[in-house]
Amino acid sequence: MAVIDQSTYSPLPFFKSSHFNTVYRTLFHNLTVTYDRQRLETSDGDFMDLDFSRVGSGKLLLILHGLEGSSHSKYVLSLTKIANENGFDVAAVNLRGCSGETNRKLYSYHSGKTDDLAEVLNFAEKLESYDSYYIVGYSLGGNLLLKYLGESRSDYPEKLKSGIGVSVPCDLKGSSQAIARFSNMVYMKRFLISLKNKTTSKLEQFPKAALNWEAALNSRDFFDFDNHFTAPVNGFLDAFDYYEKNSSKQFLEDIRLPSLLITAADDPFLSESCIPVNEAEANDNFYLELTPYGGHVGYNLNFEKGSGFWLERRIMDFFKDVG
Repeated sequence: MAVIDQSTYSPLPFFKSSHFNTVYRTLFHNLTVTYDRQRLETSDGDFMDLDFSRVGSGKLLLILHGLEGSSHSKYVLSLTKIANENGFDVAAVNLRGCSGETNRKLYSYHSGKTDDLAEVLNFAEKLESYDSYYIVGYSLGGNLLLKYLGESRSDYPEKLKSGIGVSVPCDLKGSSQAIARFSNMVYMKRFLISLKNKTTSKLEQFPKAALNWEAALNSRDFFDFDNHFTAPVNGFLDAFDYYEKNSSKQFLEDIRLPSLLITAADDPFLSESCIPVNEAEANDNFYLELTPYGGHVGYNLNFEKGSGFWLERRIMDFFKDVG
């Protein structure tokens, strides 16, 4: 049994509000990290930008951001800071189209594009020689990571030691339904504005592409957008096909490296189907830490400076236990 039912996360009452906990980090955490950017030219003629923060370590932590995030997302900056303090070099991965420059292909990134993670690991190995690799993925990036770990791939690096997902939509269909609730309207609108802006750029790049551009740009929720853009540009039949093939939940039973999922029961972005209790109970390599509170990638404790670092320190503790 690999369900952790005793968590040390115990926030002040204000942070027992899932929405307050979710937005507080984004609004009030101010961190500065100095990065060294390296460009990865992908095998299909596109690119991804990796932002490194080095302390001269033999251990490299790769960080995968969530939907429409980047290396400058507050949760990425927080983990980079704490990881550096704990003796890890960090490579914050900007997925395709997320580094501030439009990528070259009609498609960019999506929840299950695990070949891109394989290319990132291969690039890091060629760029510098590390003794060990660790990966953390947030939300969409967490789904990408857990799917990758459970795919029984032949190209896993031997030096890859462990992975951690945070606030992961393990069931993509369930999550898309959860975030479409009226109470999540503000989040939905914010994400769609960013996605539609990028879609407009793609229309300018590829005006002759056989897509229903109007439907994509008039999407009301994730299902609409995935149905009219994400799915067709990535070779899926529709949104249902995309969700079914890329949800990480079905891959969890085959994870063979020590891995952890940290997720909150009050996460407004996740459905009950995104909490893989049965899968964790059936796989001794996959740990689930289900906290009563935490919101979506929130995990603030109080209003003191650095109070949001419970999550980062929990991540570091798990990696230290793995070795």
